[in-house]
Amino acid sequence: MPARVQRLAWRDIPLEEIGLPKAKLSLTLGLGSGLSVRGGRLFAATDRGPNIFVSEAVGRYGLDHLGNLRGVHGAKVLPRPDEGAEIAELLVEAGEVKLVSRTPLRTRPGRRLSGRSLPEDEAEPLFDLQGGLLAPDALGADTEAIAAMPGGGFFLAEEYGPSLLKVDAGGVVSERWVAAGMERALAHTDLVVRGVLPARARRRQANRGFEALCASGDGAWLYVGFQSALEGEDERSVPVWKLDARTGALAAEYFYPFDDPLTFRRDAGRRKLDTADLKICEFVWAGNERLIVLERIAYTSKIYAVSLAQPLAKQLLLSSDDFPEIGPDMEGLAMLSPRELLLVSDNDFGVEGAQTEFWRISFDEPIA
Repeated sequence: MPARVQRLAWRDIPLEEIGLPKAKLSLTLGLGSGLSVRGGRLFAATDRGPNIFVSEAVGRYGLDHLGNLRGVHGAKVLPRPDEGAEIAELLVEAGEVKLVSRTPLRTRPGRRLSGRSLPEDEAEPLFDLQGGLLAPDALGADTEAIAAMPGGGFFLAEEYGPSLLKVDAGGVVSERWVAAGMERALAHTDLVVRGVLPARARRRQANRGFEALCASGDGAWLYVGFQSALEGEDERSVPVWKLDARTGALAAEYFYPFDDPLTFRRDAGRRKLDTADLKICEFVWAGNERLIVLERIAYTSKIYAVSLAQPLAKQLLLSSDDFPEIGPDMEGLAMLSPRELLLVSDNDFGVEGAQTEFWRISFDEPIA
């Protein structure tokens, strides 16, 4: 389908500057993990907060004392582990995106959700800047997607558990929906934890949990997708669950088929690829059991219109290979109008100097 793209003006929001031996760590707000629209208002979700690969911490920032962590599988460094996810309201005005407000996720008593890993999760050891192992936190969350519910409030999908967070308009998290059997491990006095999701969710790959989420137009259903296939399942497809938004009960399961890795041309031109590199990053509700899906590796992003009728059918709306001006790491997607989408990158809080990119994508015909 013919499309036009326009980069919208945006200036990243400074958070903190940390002086380190080799370079200054200039952190900026990373709000590209997920987007959602409600009544003309645009909302974005951040993830767990800035995190740094050990090799980057040593090579770019001179934290040589972390060198002994190179052999720790999956290890990352969190400069701000106790300042976790938040919701940002944004305004798209002409050719510019503006920040309206920021709302940290908190429990009802006021404790902020952290970026720390959850208890019993040993797949990704997390450390502070001094090299100390960060203790797990039952209020930890790595949020990757947001659904603004039509009656107010939000659901956020996070990939640690993986789990779904039920959040009110003020950022208060009232419930956490987890896989059956995980309730006791993640119990917390500040938060209701409900084991209502299929137990298979526990087989998510490390750092590949829930990544995509949207709600039906009436708010009755949630559509949630894993970033990649579950452990032990076919890597060429990824589960998509339709859940009752009141109870979390599974109503239907679909399997989204990945494209051949070699069709992600910009990535294929940089290194050897296989199915493990493929990711689902975002869902947008398009009406009548149809979703808009963001599928990507790193440099190539594809946007599909998907009918969930069996067999599942995909129609390519856009490949960023045809628009080389669109940068890597696109993660958030929202519908501005039946003919317009908004695409945003995850700048990873600026730890490697990346800047957030917002792109308006316009079509000649309605896509929803």
